[in-house]
Amino acid sequence: MNSATFDHPNVLLGTLLAKGGRAHRLARLKALHEICRRHQESGSRDFSLSTIGRLAEAEGVLKGRVLYNMQSADYRELISAWATYAGPPTLRPSKPLASHEYLMRIHDPAIRSIMQAIIGERDKLRAEVNLLKSNAQVVVDRRPIGVRASGDAIALPTTTNGHNAQLTPSEREALGKAVSADYLERHGLHEGSHGEIVNEHGRTVFDVGFARAIRKILGA
Repeated sequence: MNSATFDHPNVLLGTLLAKGGRAHRLARLKALHEICRRHQESGSRDFSLSTIGRLAEAEGVLKGRVLYNMQSADYRELISAWATYAGPPTLRPSKPLASHEYLMRIHDPAIRSIMQAIIGERDKLRAEVNLLKSNAQVVVDRRPIGVRASGDAIALPTTTNGHNAQLTPSEREALGKAVSADYLERHGLHEGSHGEIVNEHGRTVFDVGFARAIRKILGA
């Protein structure tokens, strides 16, 4: 590209028009140049072929797909000059995760910290389950306990309150408060029929069984 195009696309436009050619081509170059000028003055830095093609097509200058043709090198060079003049596109800020937005609505730092740990554990378990689903075949033995072939070990169900013993009184109180109807209502949330936590828009914040799982941990 000519170094002059780094000063202003007007210079390149003059060079392209000086090459001559059919009047229709010259008119298109001028029209495309004007579209790019208005686009740049609007504050946009997006000068991709698809974006400029849509603008040109909307004004009846040319079909957007024409810009990809071999014969449209001059059009692409002009657009490229405007892209250089406008500067690199502004990066869009990354959108925070929905779970993070909900956490920020919890004003009590103790409960927010506990909820954050629970969400992290949930995401970890979900990833492990998805990994198992994709890499393993699970054989479910539906025979009643005790009905096994000779020589098979008999596994009996066990229960444990290990989580209970690990919680401090303040942690137990915070968890109980987090799933209480009054606390949920004050924060625009409510518990669904299957233990899920739902916001005022009907969207699930915490999955099915969440509230029940906390109550089981607390031994309620």
